[in-house]
Amino acid sequence: MNKPELLAPAGTMEKLKCAIRYGADAVYMGGPDFGLRNMAGNFTLAEMPQALAFCHEQGVRCYLTINSYPADHTLGRLENYLQELAPLPFDAYIVSDPGVLRMIRRISPEREIHLSTQANTINHESVLFWQEQGIGRVNLAREMTLEDISATTRAVSLPCEVFVHGALCIAYSGRCLLSSAMTGRSANLGECTQPCRWKYALVEERRPGEYQPIEEDSSGTFIYNSKDLCLLEYLPDLVRAGVASLKIEGRMKGVHYLAGVLRIYRTALDRFCADPDGYTADPAWMEELTTISHRGYTTGFLLGDPKDVGQSYQAGYLRSHKLVGVVEAMHGEKLAEVVVRNRFQAGDQLSLMGPAMKNADFTATDLQYYDQQGTLLPVATVHPNMRILMPVPAGTAPDDLIRLPAPMQEFDS
Repeated sequence: MNKPELLAPAGTMEKLKCAIRYGADAVYMGGPDFGLRNMAGNFTLAEMPQALAFCHEQGVRCYLTINSYPADHTLGRLENYLQELAPLPFDAYIVSDPGVLRMIRRISPEREIHLSTQANTINHESVLFWQEQGIGRVNLAREMTLEDISATTRAVSLPCEVFVHGALCIAYSGRCLLSSAMTGRSANLGECTQPCRWKYALVEERRPGEYQPIEEDSSGTFIYNSKDLCLLEYLPDLVRAGVASLKIEGRMKGVHYLAGVLRIYRTALDRFCADPDGYTADPAWMEELTTISHRGYTTGFLLGDPKDVGQSYQAGYLRSHKLVGVVEAMHGEKLAEVVVRNRFQAGDQLSLMGPAMKNADFTATDLQYYDQQGTLLPVATVHPNMRILMPVPAGTAPDDLIRLPAPMQEFDS
């Protein structure tokens, strides 16, 4: 039984380093154009060499997304972009469009190419077709069941990748037109405004101005707002099915989300592959996944038609903890320099989070406040980007995260 790669999103350099620290075997990132997350921060051409060098120094593979569907008038710009990328040692490009594949083959014939889920590869015959076109790995469509995934991996020699965690789109393999129709920004060009997540009301044509909320009743509600995918419980089945890569969605999510998800899947994957027969999932893992930003969880299509189990009745996200600080440096064993991300104050009960399920609860005490220039501040008003010196539990390390527990709540983003 081969151990799958754990593949994580890297929307920025900070997130890339976080992904590697929390256990990613590989990361995928976007450039300034032709990806499907143009609002993720992404990497400039000048930043890519540093990112690649860091990944390869850590033994981590790095893939670049070029998976939009470009219009004909943009192909000249795409060709220039591919020429500039050609010298950079990416381990693979991720593409959807056959025309983009053809251009890459002409400009960088040695480059490995992975097929995006946007290509909605739904059966083994499609995988064989793409293998004939020189594709090195296929990200299978999210609409496939576990049975179909297993049948496909048995029928082909090409490595197959599946999404195991993150946001789900209401459209088939993410090819949605809602954003284009409502805002003029195309999801298929990386500019989705996520109108499926907005709150809606009904208006009857003869009663203008009378807005009726769309609410759940005994028969359900509209299906715009999908729950998030979570296949942690079925990770052993996916490994046994021969999946080569387990992919986490979230280039636009923060480091709290990325670290929280990655360390759980890393721990579960390592534990299962070390002892498949004796493996048991820790119930605390699912509890931990509720602490980070999510919309409720679903298994999607893995077990068949999801019907209403994939439907979220909240327009916002849920979480039980918020990120309030990142450890910048340690001054001795128990004194940390912390960059503030959200407000907290002395006396708050905080939670430390680190790789390999490191957790520790402690109380915020003896806070020393500094501005961005390093000047000691006499006023205890905490705001983002401040630096604080504070006592922390033994074992704290740079880049550990500090969280403020709170009752489960709904928020906008």
